[in-house]
Amino acid sequence: MAAVFTLTLRPGLQGVARAVSANFPSTLVRSMSVKVGDHLPSVDLFEETPANNVNTRDLCAGRKVLLFAVPGAFTPGCSKTHLPGYVAQADALKEKGIQEIVCVAVNDPFVMAAWGQKQGVGDKVRMLADTNGDFTKALGLGQDLAVLGGLRSKRYSMIVEDGKITQLNVEPDGKGLTCSLAENTLAKL
Repeated sequence: MAAVFTLTLRPGLQGVARAVSANFPSTLVRSMSVKVGDHLPSVDLFEETPANNVNTRDLCAGRKVLLFAVPGAFTPGCSKTHLPGYVAQADALKEKGIQEIVCVAVNDPFVMAAWGQKQGVGDKVRMLADTNGDFTKALGLGQDLAVLGGLRSKRYSMIVEDGKITQLNVEPDGKGLTCSLAENTLAKL
């Protein structure tokens, strides 16, 4: 039986946490997720290829960005409802001051690019891959979905203004399609 440790990481202690997790059979769990008023963590995501990294803090610096996350590319709810809603509402969201709409999933950048192309996102939604789940873990918004390969993101939407989270809508069960949908996010702007 593996031990379960809950750590609240202070800046500079991430290396200690990696050392602990490498030397003991354990699972590290973040005790709390981000909340409105928190600053977005600085993590590299990937667009189209592993060579094209996009830093989350840089992406949102001096801008109003809508980030939404899905459990996985090409999954039914994400493909039929969640992503298409943001594509359909892109112009209305931009009229409310959103400068960029970004979809994030724990997938590889090639899969995210192919999914975006299949969904016809064009320049309406940027498709960014959280390849190792580092961004998801830093937000404290991960969930273990073994049937989808292990760590995946909870379904959520957030508005980030100049790096600060001003709206956060996390699905209560992590997977549902209610508060994080495009029309619900738009209604709160």
